[in-house]
Amino acid sequence: MSSPRRLLGSLPTNILLVVLALVVALLPLILSEPLVRRMADEERLKMQTWAEATECIASQSDEQLNALALQILESNTTIPLILTDSLGNILGYKNIDPEAVARDSTYLARRLTAFRSGYAPIEIDLGTAGRQYLYYSDSSNLKRLLRFPYLQTGIFILYIIILVLTIRSLLHWEQDRIWVGLSKETAHQLGTPISSLMAWTELLKSYDLPPEIIESIGQDVNRLELIAHRFQKVGSLPELSPIELNGLIATSVQYLSRRISRQVEILFEPAAEELYCLITPDLMSWVVENIVKNGVDAMDGKGTITITTEAHGKNAYLEITDTGRGMTRATQRMIFKPGFTTKERGWGLGLSLARRIIRHYFRGRIYVKRSELQVGTTFRITLPLQQLP
Repeated sequence: MSSPRRLLGSLPTNILLVVLALVVALLPLILSEPLVRRMADEERLKMQTWAEATECIASQSDEQLNALALQILESNTTIPLILTDSLGNILGYKNIDPEAVARDSTYLARRLTAFRSGYAPIEIDLGTAGRQYLYYSDSSNLKRLLRFPYLQTGIFILYIIILVLTIRSLLHWEQDRIWVGLSKETAHQLGTPISSLMAWTELLKSYDLPPEIIESIGQDVNRLELIAHRFQKVGSLPELSPIELNGLIATSVQYLSRRISRQVEILFEPAAEELYCLITPDLMSWVVENIVKNGVDAMDGKGTITITTEAHGKNAYLEITDTGRGMTRATQRMIFKPGFTTKERGWGLGLSLARRIIRHYFRGRIYVKRSELQVGTTFRITLPLQQLP
C-alpha cells in the first residue's frame, strides 16, 4: 500500500509533555528525599544520646544526673532498638512488639539480623563493665514518611491514567458523532440524485434498448439506494436476524464480480455447512464489499481476491485475502482509526465503520490476520454462530 496520509502531533511537543509528566510524578520523591535523610540523621542523633545516657547511668552516682539519663531513655517511644553485649547476645529491646517476641523465640534474633543490615551500631562504653552495642531501625513515623511519596506518586499516576482514558473516550465519542453525522448527511444528499436516476431508468424502458442494459442500470440504481439506506442506519441500532452467511457472501461476490476490473478474480470457498449469524444483511454486505474494494485498490486492479468461511467452535470465520501490496506494522495499527487512509483520495471512513458494525452491532471482531509487503493481506471477521430451533 502507498504511504499513509494522516495528521501527526508535534513530536517535540509530545516528548516535552511526557517529560513534564514524569517530572511531576517524581517530584514528591525528589522533594521528600532530603527530609527523609534529615529525619534519619536526627534519629541516629537520638540513639547516640540514648547510648550516652546509658553510659552516664553506668558511670555516675549523682541521682539527679541518673534521673535525667533515665528520662532520656524513656523518651524514646518510636525508634525500635535492640541492645547486645560484645558477643552479640541480646540484653534488651525497646519499641518492638512484645507479643511477637512471646510467640516466636527467634523473632528478636531475626530483627537483630535485619537491624545489622541497616545502620551501623552505636557503641556504648561501660568502662570496666565492658562494651555494649545499640542496633536500631527507622521509626514508624519515618517509615510512613518513606512510603508516602510512593503512595502520592501512585495516586498521581492513577489520576493521569483515568484522565487519559476519559479524554480518549471523549475523543472517540466526538469522532463517532462526526462520522455518524457525516454518514446521515451523505445519505440525505444521495436521496435526490437517486430519485432522478430511478425516474430516468423508467424513461429508458420506453426506448428500444436491450433489456439487459436496462436491468443492469436498474440494479446499480437500486444499489445506490441501498448504500444510502446503509449510511442512514449508521449510528442507529439495526434490527438483527439469523442470516445464512454463505448465501449472503455469494450474493455480494456475484454483484462485485461484474463491477470490478476483469483482471481481478474473486474466489469464494464457502464452508461445507450452513453458517447462521445474527446480523443485518445490508450492513454485512457493505463490510464485505468495502474490504474487497480495498483489496482491489491494493492490487492496482489486477490479482486475486479469495474469500473463505468456516465454523470454528461457537464462531464463524470469514477471511478475505488479496494479493496486493500488503501493509507495514505501523499501517496495520492505524487502518481502523477514523480519518486514516493510504489512498490519495479517501475519507478514511470505510474500515472504521466496518469495525463499528462488526464490533458494536454484530458482537464480533475484525482484524488483520496477516499482511506481507508485496505478497498480500488477509482480513478476518469473527461472528458468533446462531443455533436455529
